[in-house]
Amino acid sequence: MTLTKDQKSAQIVELVEKFKTCQSVMFSHYIGMKVGNVSALRKQLREKGAEMKVAKKTLMAIAAKEAGFPLVEADDLEGPVACIFSFNDPLSGAQVAFKFGRDHDQVKLIGGVYDGKILSKEQAIELAKMPGREQLLGMFIGMLNAPLNKFAGMCSSPLGGFARALNQMADKGGFAKAPAAAAAPEAAPPTA
Repeated sequence: MTLTKDQKSAQIVELVEKFKTCQSVMFSHYIGMKVGNVSALRKQLREKGAEMKVAKKTLMAIAAKEAGFPLVEADDLEGPVACIFSFNDPLSGAQVAFKFGRDHDQVKLIGGVYDGKILSKEQAIELAKMPGREQLLGMFIGMLNAPLNKFAGMCSSPLGGFARALNQMADKGGFAKAPAAAAAPEAAPPTA
């Protein structure tokens, strides 16, 4: 379907806005997917603060240039390409597309733009394999918590052992009193 000049202008305006507000853009193949699968991918992307937009590569290039964004030349991207914009976390869109592509061969990352640099297919895939912000925060909290847990364990270990020993002694009837020393016969008072 051929787009009118007004439709192309509207798409460029929309793409420029997305390029300006996103943290990263990944390019992916998507052709051959069923409508239900495309909807499922778009839903998963939305849940992670990302969005997939399909447009002509020439329009993507114009919008990226207007937004001051580096973009791979249209000739370098083979076949129909979708842009996956990540707005909250720069890795979210790449991660969702990569995971979705494991079950759907049609979805393949073919490049991207992150931190003002053009990414190759291999770099985009490596970026998608990195842990996300939430995973990294969880790992960081675990690292902070580990020394505190170890310290608490070290402090409670001697006290716990002492408490168990006292408990065992109480179960056995307590501490036995030492037998009284044989009373020494009282010395007779000195006679004067």
